[in-house]
This record gives sequence, C-alpha cells and structure tokens, in this order.
Amino acid sequence: MKTVAVIVGSLRRDSINRRFAEVLAGVARDRLSFRFVEIGDLPLYNDDLFAEGVPAPLQRFKDEIEAADGVLFVTPEYNRSFSPAIKNAVDWGTRPWGQNSWAGKPAAIVGATPGGTGGAAGQNALKGLLNVVDTVLMGQPEVYFVWKDGLIAEDNSVTDPATEAFLKSWAARFDDWIDRVGTPRRNAA
Repeated sequence: MKTVAVIVGSLRRDSINRRFAEVLAGVARDRLSFRFVEIGDLPLYNDDLFAEGVPAPLQRFKDEIEAADGVLFVTPEYNRSFSPAIKNAVDWGTRPWGQNSWAGKPAAIVGATPGGTGGAAGQNALKGLLNVVDTVLMGQPEVYFVWKDGLIAEDNSVTDPATEAFLKSWAARFDDWIDRVGTPRRNAA
C-alpha cells in the first residue's frame, strides 16, 4: 500500500480541511495509507537557522516527506490564495540548497470550504508554486469540496452516495497517478 504524506494548511484545531483530509483517508483506506505531517512546529523560513545544523522539526518534516510515495496538500483558501503555513512548509522542503524533498514527488491538491467555490482560488494559486518546486502534480480530477452540514457524519463517513463515489474515484486516480509518475522508494516493504 502506498504511503501519502498529508499536509493540511490550516492549523486550527477544528479545521474543516483537517476533517476533510480525515474523510479522504477513510475513503481511500483500501488503496492509500495517509500519514499526517505536522507543519505547525516549523519555524518561519530563515536560512540563518542552518548555522547550527538542520532544526529538528525540519529534519523530521523532510524525512516524512521523503519517505512517502506521494504528497497530498489540503489547503483552505485565505484571501484568494493558499495558507501561509503551506507556503512556509513548501519553502522549508526545498532546503538546504540542493536537498529538495519535493523533487519528482507525485502530488495532489484538494480543499474544503463552506463557501460556494470550494476553495478553487487557493488551490489554483498553490498549483503554480508546486510546479516550481518540482512536484509532479495531478491535474484531474480536481476536488473543490463545499462543506455542508450533514454531508459528513460524526464518524467522518460520507452520507451522500454520489459524493462518496466521487471521492473514491479521486482516491483511485491519485493511486494510479503515484504508480504512473512516482519513483519507488528504496527500502519499501
């Protein structure tokens, strides 16, 4: 089973994007193993922090990204863009110079919002950055998830069969994308 590093761009305790990522983990559990990667403990990007070696939270972060078969970015939309927490994490993942943890990594973007556009502007802004740092970004299907009361049960199951079918289809496509463009990890079990 493939491992997917999940980066949730909202640091809020009750984030709907965190919950949406958990919903996707449940929907995809027969294909993909989601591993949530903490980004809230990363310091603000500053190259001077390397003067005393790689900061421990950064080393842990980079190790988790590099160990995964693919990366899923789950972003809220802030001011028609993606979250500053994701920008900080992406920047750290490219450092130190010459050690880009994103290089060639299969990736996808999803997001959830209570608004009618499902976070489309935030996701579209993130696409440009992820191409620059050399992820291999899945283009379709896009998931602009409009979070509505009652659509997701307390146990994170999807209550609407059509929505569940769509999310399962997305998981299958991401699984196939990783197979198609990913490089098998060394020491993979």
